Amino acid sequence: MTADIPESMHAAQLDQDGGPLQVRRISVPRPGPGEVLIRMAASPINPSDLGFLSGGYGEEKTFPVVPGLEGSGTVIASGSGLLPKLLVGRRVACTKSAHAGGAWAEYMIARASACVPLRHWISLEQGAMLVVNPLTVLAFFDIAKQGQHAAIVNTAAASQLGRMLLRLSLRRGVPLINVVRKPEQAEILSGLGATHVLVSREPDFQRKLRSLTHELSATLILDAVAGGFTQQLIDAAPQRSLILLYSMLSGQAARINPNSIWYDEIRVEGFHL
Repeated sequence: MTADIPESMHAAQLDQDGGPLQVRRISVPRPGPGEVLIRMAASPINPSDLGFLSGGYGEEKTFPVVPGLEGSGTVIASGSGLLPKLLVGRRVACTKSAHAGGAWAEYMIARASACVPLRHWISLEQGAMLVVNPLTVLAFFDIAKQGQHAAIVNTAAASQLGRMLLRLSLRRGVPLINVVRKPEQAEILSGLGATHVLVSREPDFQRKLRSLTHELSATLILDAVAGGFTQQLIDAAPQRSLILLYSMLSGQAARINPNSIWYDEIRVEGFHL
């Protein structure tokens, strides 16, 4: 280790799934082999963080736990290993180690291999959001390429992740059907260059979605909503589509009629970064 480290720090802690956050003073963790200690500067609140808080993220916890899946800061100390030592003093984007507390604290442990050094023109606020959403978007395009999907449908398209997906689809020339809830969200996406934007609250949404998915052969459908909306997506999907569940913004588990996926060879799978 290469710096004086305080004995204690402020951190937000969760005592049970769905419970309130408590700000407490706890011990500062120490980095082990291959790890670094980061003095945290910023951390976002992603939908995945909300899922973690509610117990819907699928990750086992030992309570009390410090939430926060990603963030940014400065590496102030290292465990053993060449890479950890090379990162000391660097500003980095980071994700938490599996066995350690999260980013909603003054200090956090991370694997050196899970840290991304930040160039000087990238602020710590920007760097704090460099991992979860961008890597998810890149993974979606890898899935689209490997599955030879000609076009993609994305729900909750007005989210930050949705806007990243839109920008990359325009750059790569992949047709993208953007599904939003409100007309004002549709206007924002159209202003960013979106060609296909559908508002799910409009009365002819289902007909338009089915028509567009079949016209574009949009067989990769990214479902961030779940609940009864999953079945709507299945009903609009072309044959041999893949429905990829990556969030549960409705707060409800996906509801599916098995008959609707057997005959058209539609697959429903989950995605976890």
